[in-house]
Amino acid sequence: MAGEAGTGDCLAWAARDASGTLSPYRFTRRALRGDDVSLRITHCGVCYADVLWTRNKIGDSKYPLVPGHEIVGVVTATGSGVKDLRAGDHVGVGTYVNSCRECVYCNEFCEVFCSKGATFTFNGMDSDGTVTKGGYSSYIVVHERQVMYCYKIPDGYPPDRAAPLLCAGITVYSPMMRHRMNQPGKSLGVIGLGGLGHLAVKFGKAFGLQVTVFSTSESKRGEALDLLGADKFVISSNKQEMESLAKSLDFIIDTASGAHPFDPYMSLLKVHGVLVLVGFPGEVRLSPLSLLHGRAKTISGSATGGTKETQEMLDFCAANKVYPEIEVIKIQDINEALDRLVNKDVKYRFVIDIANSLD
Repeated sequence: MAGEAGTGDCLAWAARDASGTLSPYRFTRRALRGDDVSLRITHCGVCYADVLWTRNKIGDSKYPLVPGHEIVGVVTATGSGVKDLRAGDHVGVGTYVNSCRECVYCNEFCEVFCSKGATFTFNGMDSDGTVTKGGYSSYIVVHERQVMYCYKIPDGYPPDRAAPLLCAGITVYSPMMRHRMNQPGKSLGVIGLGGLGHLAVKFGKAFGLQVTVFSTSESKRGEALDLLGADKFVISSNKQEMESLAKSLDFIIDTASGAHPFDPYMSLLKVHGVLVLVGFPGEVRLSPLSLLHGRAKTISGSATGGTKETQEMLDFCAANKVYPEIEVIKIQDINEALDRLVNKDVKYRFVIDIANSLD
């Protein structure tokens, strides 16, 4: 079993308590097994999940806690049974590192919904009985799997920009594909313009959709239209603007985490329209009439995705030049970055340069 003392060959930054303050920490990863891949981490994206678990907002944090589940690195060693990866390959690891590999969901490559529970990349229970530790660290060991919990980063795709795709990217890509939001000419609304929202806009434009961004902040108009290429920008508190778009949208991706009403957005959907919730607003309240008047309007939820579609997403992004907007930081700046993330002071995703700052 891997040790959890303050010594070992893996250097990391960890939170020791619910203050969430991270500082240097050493521990030992599990030994490489026949079906495992070991990779040297070069970059790790910063997700709001890192805030939630380092600060014990969910109530199940296990300290010392090493966060990070948007991991990119280079393969350094493979077990004897690994067939599709070799030393030197550029790879990524997302929100989970194992599952039962036997249930109906695993067999359909929807491992995140594993009947026995997926093993999350950090703060989960690993197969050897230790607590998993994430990508704010020098290296990681994961199971390969048929389609892999360890994804191939396409040749030429920037590794720092690949990192946010492994959580934020797949979180919006997965429901967009499931609800057939890749039909050119259809209309998409995106609520919120943060880490998830800006990628929803980018995917929407890559799919050939007409994209409207909804925000409470006028300051984001230029970014939405000029930087991200959205077709329209609407202030959601402007009742006249909202009413002018009634029954005009085929799809809505709701990335907002703050409290907000749902009925005004449901009224913007066409008949058979779909609203997908990928943010975390606290509660969802809406009138039954918002669904009944739309004849099979749908509201759905989604979080991350399976291994097969994650690899497909990475390949799609490389082929269509879809790149997240990022701010690269040193690991020594992570505590400030997490505070800034809470205050929504990032455009649009922090990525830690592990290779050049963790030593």
